Amino acid sequence: MKSKVFFTNLRTTPQQNIFKKIDRLVLKAEMKNSIAPGDLVAVKLHFGEKGNTSYVKPIYLRKIVDKIREFGGKPFLADTNTLYAGSRKESVSHIETALGNGFDYSVVNAPIIIADGLRGKSYEMVRIDRKWYQEVDIASEIYNADSLIAVTHVKCHELSGIGGVIKNIGMGCASLKGKLNQHSNVKPFVAVDKCTGCMRCIQWCPVDGAIIKVEKPVASEGKLKVKIVSEICIGCGECILPCRDGAIKIKWDADTASMQEKMVEHVYAALQNKKGKYIFISFLTQISPACDCYPASDTPVVGDIGILASKDPVAIDQAAADLINKQTGNRDSKLKNNFEPGEDKFRGVYPEIDWTVQLKYGEEIGLGSREYELIEVS
Repeated sequence: MKSKVFFTNLRTTPQQNIFKKIDRLVLKAEMKNSIAPGDLVAVKLHFGEKGNTSYVKPIYLRKIVDKIREFGGKPFLADTNTLYAGSRKESVSHIETALGNGFDYSVVNAPIIIADGLRGKSYEMVRIDRKWYQEVDIASEIYNADSLIAVTHVKCHELSGIGGVIKNIGMGCASLKGKLNQHSNVKPFVAVDKCTGCMRCIQWCPVDGAIIKVEKPVASEGKLKVKIVSEICIGCGECILPCRDGAIKIKWDADTASMQEKMVEHVYAALQNKKGKYIFISFLTQISPACDCYPASDTPVVGDIGILASKDPVAIDQAAADLINKQTGNRDSKLKNNFEPGEDKFRGVYPEIDWTVQLKYGEEIGLGSREYELIEVS
């Protein structure tokens, strides 16, 4: 049976503003049925890295939070600390970044709780017995919440192709250990012919000694200027985009496919104790070519589209991808090709990544369905 995915576009009138449209969208998607009076409700979102501007606007979150309160829930905004070095590496800086990006209590009407503790080590072991894991680590405060509302900014992603609900929950609800396990196969290497020796990768790398400057190149390695030490590298992949010369490479087909499947298994774990107690809301706005984890937001690859809501994480990501791919691509963006309506915009930015792996595997393990009915909320 096809899953229901509800959609509202961004057209407004003085009588019909975006907040009223969000209100009707969550009512149609029956968010109320996922919340019982007194429930502690984790609103899982991405606060955006310091310098990023493409995350979901706090004023939109306020409308969702107010509906949760209206239904009797006690909402809190939640995310987890990052594997890479940035402004959200530990909880203090993470909360300061969230406040700086506008997620103040007076704006969103909900407190911020970093779900995996001060330094990312607070988690619950969840048994799943799947292909990659018997058990996985899920951030404690998300796992122990009564309900989960995932609010996602959909965009392209440099490792998973698409960054949707599966990425938001699978990577975003994992502890640092869980994030590391998902990235464990993503081991980058340096392409000798492209490296200019700018050393930006060393500055961005979160692990001392994982990328080193090569003072005396070895003949067998060519004229390497930097070297990734595989024994130390944690596989976070965060050195790829900062490299302006495209010199940081990974084995895309094998490495990103396994990472996507591991991500799906973390979604499976995060939802295990919340049967009927979750819903997903996706914003197809400012669809950037890279993750909101970067301290900048590049030109969107397509124009703004609308907002989706569903109880099926696979269906809502498939619907988001389909809607994005139906658009005309922005030639003044990082999109390299596939500009025409119906062409794959995600492969147009990252041609090496088969982003459908996560959707196929999610359907395979019973997480959801790629078949959906798109219901427009007028």
